[in-house]
Amino acid sequence: MRAIAANQVVIVAGETGSGKTTQLPKMCLELGRGANARIGHTQPRRLAARAVATRIAEELKTDLGSLVGYQVRFTDDVTDATAVKLMTDGILLAELTHDRDLKAYDTLIIDEAHERSLNIDFILGYLKRLLPRRPDLKVVITSATIDVERFAAHFNDAPIIEVSGRTYPVEVHYLDSTDESDRDTQRQIVNVVADIESGRYGPRGDVLVFLPGERQIRDCAKEIRFNDRIQVLPLYARLSQAEQNRVFSQSGAGMRVVLATNVAETSLTVPGIRYVIDPGEARVSRYSYRSGLQRLPIESISQASANQRKGRCGRVADGVCIRLYSEQDFLVRPEFTDAEILRTNLASVILRMMELKLGDIRQFPFIDPPDPKMIRDGYRLLNDLAAIDPKQRLTKIGRSMARLPIDPKLARILIDARARNCLDEILVIVSGLAVQDPRERPADKRAQADQQHARFNHPRSDFVSWLNLWHYTEEQRQALSQNQFRKLCQREYLSYLKIREWREVHGQLVVACRQMNMKVKTPRSGDDAYDAIHQALLSGFVANIAQQDEGRRFNAGRNRKAQIIPGS
Repeated sequence: MRAIAANQVVIVAGETGSGKTTQLPKMCLELGRGANARIGHTQPRRLAARAVATRIAEELKTDLGSLVGYQVRFTDDVTDATAVKLMTDGILLAELTHDRDLKAYDTLIIDEAHERSLNIDFILGYLKRLLPRRPDLKVVITSATIDVERFAAHFNDAPIIEVSGRTYPVEVHYLDSTDESDRDTQRQIVNVVADIESGRYGPRGDVLVFLPGERQIRDCAKEIRFNDRIQVLPLYARLSQAEQNRVFSQSGAGMRVVLATNVAETSLTVPGIRYVIDPGEARVSRYSYRSGLQRLPIESISQASANQRKGRCGRVADGVCIRLYSEQDFLVRPEFTDAEILRTNLASVILRMMELKLGDIRQFPFIDPPDPKMIRDGYRLLNDLAAIDPKQRLTKIGRSMARLPIDPKLARILIDARARNCLDEILVIVSGLAVQDPRERPADKRAQADQQHARFNHPRSDFVSWLNLWHYTEEQRQALSQNQFRKLCQREYLSYLKIREWREVHGQLVVACRQMNMKVKTPRSGDDAYDAIHQALLSGFVANIAQQDEGRRFNAGRNRKAQIIPGS
């Protein structure tokens, strides 16, 4: 508290579970911060923002939405009485459009800065420029005990405060697989859970397992439910609030096994964990400027991430972390995870910077400036989409694109659709492309799933198939109760949660279009509509246009070979 009072910027470095996230806002309140303007507290993920707000409100014995509130995409639980506002870093960035000097805040806590997401790097760069103009603004940056010197140096050698974390020692076991190609992660996890249950590693206790995605979580949950003494709980961002809350309440008999994505690696502390099982993998978004594609491959995590995961046990008693890879493998992994700005398509970054009038990306004070090749690629894509003119200034189309909360290619399609009077259809298609495909194909029931999905197929277009699926699910959703609709989705191999997210993104885009006065004048029908929809799609997917040669191969732009997606 003395350091915060005496300095404009303070870096708080603490191991996972040291309490930085919940105690810092309370300390700021005690210092009298938050009286005239709010204490803003950012989290990298929606789930964490809500969970942390709930926890701080409980500790302050106040209702959520009064003294402590939160704002995430689709939900705003903040009132005039709110002094501590939890939010995703994206929400804080969006506020820059109407509050350039962030006057709504007298204190900002930037949590989990070591994650180095695009939004965090943006905020840190912007704050470096803003702080001289706002000497009254206090900034607290928190990070796990990694790479804090980088943050301190960025803010003119700001003081670093180290906080101790775990109170109990954690023992690490490496499970070296003899043959890497033989390694069945799922089978290993099931075996380790059985060993923990039998007492091989010590007293029985709750287990946290890290997995790369929802599908792996669902598959693993089926395998682990081999006895009724084990309670299996999934944890990922798209779960309903009630399902997420089950993980944080320690009710129920028997040993709990929590299967989580890396949402549980930082910010969220699952109570009562004695054991961590770490397969050492995560989904990492990577952009290739050569192919122009953003991919989500499953990759080996860095040493820093592995240590974060290890820190999730040892909070209530001696902990055990079981890594499903060898010690040698751990030692050759990179020390830190690459910052997102070094592995993403910069078109949306450049567009956002132009709209926020943050100046040239090449001059912006990023902690890690992006590669000039990636910057050139970002400008080239914006040029392809007609978002900038030859002098790299924002065009009218570019300004409209920047106001839409989606990937620049999809934003370009929406703007073109308005001119072609097919906005209603394109809103459905674009929101579908912005989420994961809701059609499920379980490995053991592919034929049945394909048969169910065949009803939606259109002979000439995969995109019209999205429209058919949308109309069907909307019809059923309105005719059935929520429970009946869930069961229908399960029977027909559709993901209820992904359909719900599709509807939420669609709703958000509809509101954004209304705010921009984008309406359909006279809807089209038949072949007329078919042509308009696909011409609008071409405006955003310029780089996906290919020509078939005599050998029936497809040649795309930038000397790339293309193929039609399997299952099309």
